[in-house]
Amino acid sequence: MSGPDAPAGLLEALDAYERALATDDLAALDDAFVRSPTTLRGDDRGLLVGHDAISAFRGARGGVASRTLTRVEVRALADDLALVVAVSTFDRGGSGLQTQLWRRQDGTWRIEAAHVTGRPRAFDTTVWRVLGDPLVAPTGTGPLDGETVAVKDLYAVPGHPVGAGNPTYLRESVPAATAAAAVAALLAAGASIRGIARTDEFAYALTGRNEHHGTPPNGAVPTAVPGGSSSGSASAVRSGTAGIGLGTDTAGSIRVPASYQGLWGLRTTHGLVDRAGLLPLAPSFDTVGWLTRDADTLLRALDASVPDDTARQPVGDPVVLTDLLDAADPATREAFRAAVGPDVPETSLAALGLPGLDELRELLRLVQGAEATAVHGDWIAAHPGALGAVVGGRFAAAAAAPADQVAAARERFPVVRAAIREALHYRAFLAPTVPGPAPALAADAVELERVRTATTAMTALASVGGLPSVSAPVLTVGGAPVGVCLTGGPDTDRALVTAVGRWLPA
Repeated sequence: MSGPDAPAGLLEALDAYERALATDDLAALDDAFVRSPTTLRGDDRGLLVGHDAISAFRGARGGVASRTLTRVEVRALADDLALVVAVSTFDRGGSGLQTQLWRRQDGTWRIEAAHVTGRPRAFDTTVWRVLGDPLVAPTGTGPLDGETVAVKDLYAVPGHPVGAGNPTYLRESVPAATAAAAVAALLAAGASIRGIARTDEFAYALTGRNEHHGTPPNGAVPTAVPGGSSSGSASAVRSGTAGIGLGTDTAGSIRVPASYQGLWGLRTTHGLVDRAGLLPLAPSFDTVGWLTRDADTLLRALDASVPDDTARQPVGDPVVLTDLLDAADPATREAFRAAVGPDVPETSLAALGLPGLDELRELLRLVQGAEATAVHGDWIAAHPGALGAVVGGRFAAAAAAPADQVAAARERFPVVRAAIREALHYRAFLAPTVPGPAPALAADAVELERVRTATTAMTALASVGGLPSVSAPVLTVGGAPVGVCLTGGPDTDRALVTAVGRWLPA
C-alpha cells in the first residue's frame, strides 16, 4: 500500500471482502456493500444500481477466478470515506483493476461504489464459439461494406463445422465447404464474418441460457437473461463487437432477444430468404433474420439478402391487436399505451375470425415439436445425455405428444396459416413484442417456463402465419427495454421496418 495511511479497519474489511470473493460467500458479499438503492457496481457488462440488483447479479454469476491483490492504493477522503484502487493478479495469469468507494457506517466499512476491470480475455466464450479478425472476409462489395456479422451457430460457415450449441454435435460435425445462402449473401454485399455466435441448443429455447457454454450477457440489463435462441448474435451486436447478428426465428428467437436487449430484430416472411445451409429445427416455422442496433443497418441486411422485387409489398396502417396487448404485463401495457397514443384503432382475433392466443400457441407447440422430433430425434436417441436438462426435456415432451393431437394440429395448421395471412392483407398488427422485460439471471426453471409460455402466446401469431415481424426498441419498463412489434402480411418485410419509424418514436 502507498499514499496516506489507511483509516483504521479499512484494510481488514478489504481482506475480508477478498476472502468472501474467493469462497463465493454470498451472505458476506451482500454485507460488504452498503444496503442502499443508490449503491453502484460497474464492469464491462454494465452498471448495476442498488444493493438488490448487485446481490441478484452476484447470486447468478458464481465465484471469481482465484487472485491476489498485489497493489493497494488508499486515499482517505473524509473521516468515514475512503477511495481504494487495487491491482488484482490472477493465479492463471493476467491482472485486473478494481476501484472502490468505501464508507464507514456504525463502525463497519462497506463498499458504496465499485468499478471492476477484469483481466483481458481473448474473447467471451459465452458469446462466441469462434472469433476472427475477420473469420471470413467479404467476397464482394456493396451496401454492407465495412459491416461485421455474428453468425448464429446453425449456419454453414466455410471451413467451420456447425455446432448447434451442443458440444457433442460439434465434435461430430465436419467443416462446411461452402457458406449457407444467408451467409453468402452478406459476404457478397461487403460484410465480413466476425465470428460464430452461441445459440441455445438446436435453437429450441428462448432464454439464451446454455448449460454447456454459459449465458451470454444482456448488454442492456446485466442482471437479466439475454434472450434466445439467437443469444450470442444479439449480445455481440449489443456490445458492439458485431454490427449485424445473423439469427433464426422459429417461435421468437430473434424477436425475444431484440426486445430484451433493446435491439432491432426482423423475422422475415417464411421462405423469403433461402435457408440452404441452415440446420433446421422446425422447417414450417424456421426463418432467417437479423439483429441490429438501428433500422438502417437492418434494411441494408434485408436488401442484401433478397432480390430487389421481393419483400416490398405495401403495408396498411397499424392496428393494435388487443389480444396481444392484454397478454402483456400491466407495466408493459401502460408503457405501450403511452408510446402509441389513443388514436390507433384496435381489433381482436375474435373479430377477425381467428383462433385465440392459447390455441395458436398450442398449434405452434405441437407442430413445431413434431417437426423438431423428425429432424433431430434419431440423433438425440443415439446420444443419450448429450442435451442439457431444459432442452432435453423439451425434446422429450415433443416426442411424447399424443399422436392424435399432433395429427389434428398438422391438419389444422395450413388452414390457420391461410386465415392469418388473409386477416393481415393490407393491415399490420401492433403490440408489445413480449410480456415484459427480460427475466432475471437468477430466475428458477419454474419462472422461466412461465415466461416462456406467456411469451410464445405472443410470438405464435407471426410464427403460425409464417409472417414478417419486426421488433423495435421503443419501450422502457422499469428501466429495462421492451420492444414494440409490428407484424404484417407476406413480403411486407421492408415496409414494416420503415413504418415503425413513421408511427412510433423508435
